[in-house]
Amino acid sequence: MASTGAVPNLAFRQLRGQRSAGEFAAAVRRAAREIGEQVACDARYIGRVESGEIRCPNYAYERVFLHMFPGASLTDLGFSARESVRGRGARVVAEPLPAPGDASPGPSPHPPSPRDTDPDDIPEESDVLRRVFMTSGTATVAAASLGLGGAPASAARISLPTQRRVGEAEVLAVEKAVRDIRLLDDRHGGDGLYRRAAQPLRAAYELLDAGSAARRATSDRLHAGAGELAISVGWLAHDSGRFDDARSHYAEALATARLAGDASLEAHAFCNTSFLARDAGRPREAVRAAEAGQRAARTLGSPRLLALLALREAGGRAGLGDRTGCDRAIGRARAAFDRGPAGADPEWMSFFREAELELLEAQCWSALGDWSRAARHGRRAVLLQDAHFTRNLALYRAQLTGDLARAGRADEAAATGHQVLDLLTRVQSSRIRGMLAGAAAVLKPRTGAPEVSSFLIRHESSP
Repeated sequence: MASTGAVPNLAFRQLRGQRSAGEFAAAVRRAAREIGEQVACDARYIGRVESGEIRCPNYAYERVFLHMFPGASLTDLGFSARESVRGRGARVVAEPLPAPGDASPGPSPHPPSPRDTDPDDIPEESDVLRRVFMTSGTATVAAASLGLGGAPASAARISLPTQRRVGEAEVLAVEKAVRDIRLLDDRHGGDGLYRRAAQPLRAAYELLDAGSAARRATSDRLHAGAGELAISVGWLAHDSGRFDDARSHYAEALATARLAGDASLEAHAFCNTSFLARDAGRPREAVRAAEAGQRAARTLGSPRLLALLALREAGGRAGLGDRTGCDRAIGRARAAFDRGPAGADPEWMSFFREAELELLEAQCWSALGDWSRAARHGRRAVLLQDAHFTRNLALYRAQLTGDLARAGRADEAAATGHQVLDLLTRVQSSRIRGMLAGAAAVLKPRTGAPEVSSFLIRHESSP
């Protein structure tokens, strides 16, 4: 979050041009390697610079930026002069300490200043993500260098070797981070997890940028793990309403997939990009991304993956009002789904069961304005759902509440809405709350009905 009084850095934003924040961050890391620097630059860092939250970069970033834009000064790049920010107590969030390998000559640009941080919404699980990289020597150093594991601020000055071997322990740590994030999301939703999950993501890309694997298979697994981690963090951003952040993380995953020649990771990145585009009101992009994902997935031997990508395409076509195209895509999805599971099904698709298929079809008919048909599929999704996926218990009912309300079944909608509110004491998801708020708005003209009135009063008083 940008701090109070921050002035956006428009000059720096112009330099980024048409590249996403994630793509530009990757260019910064490449430029750093060219001059022997190591910077943990990601989409969030670029956002903080552009928002004016970082008024002056540390010395390592300064050298990288001046290498990227020869002849330019810090002022030309939109930054404040170093002497103008040193020692002041302005409430501007401090830039992270210099990245590993930065000798940082001279005094610190400015002393630590207050940070805006999210409250710990899930105290009983608060340390899980911070522990996932504390499994081996190299991984521990990478974690400490990024302030993970509750390390003191001074740990951020630990130097990492320019070249170091990445082995099984580091790869397992990345893969474990992916599983832990997905597990927590299934239980709680994305709102309370996003910022904590960004920490292991930065550590994973630090390992990618600075490490060298002893074997090609290890390198491939590290690339796949880092890409999957970027998608998982992107999904948390998506679910918590941070669409720009999600787009950057998905772009980072796609770039990683293409660099590594990983068709499975590419298909996953396109799948999530399509989903995000649909939710962000860009249906044509949703269709294109889903079609690209299907091309990447054709040789992978997973009919269920093709089914999910066809449903992503159907969602985009529904957003375009293309009922015929949507119906055809749903038909392809059902035919592929009916071929059953396969050994090549990706691990991340564990959520994609018949209940999810019904839910995604319900969303298509809802987008096309066929509320009764959407509600029929929504009811089936609720009946088929797996109690293991706590967040989906709320999601499916929120979708059904909206469809029932729009179909004129106000009492049933209100009863289902109460069930969602019960679940939202355990699940934090801006996306689900937004869906429920939309249903409540539709029901407002029916406040004369006792069931509806009870739901609306409870909804308005909920956190």
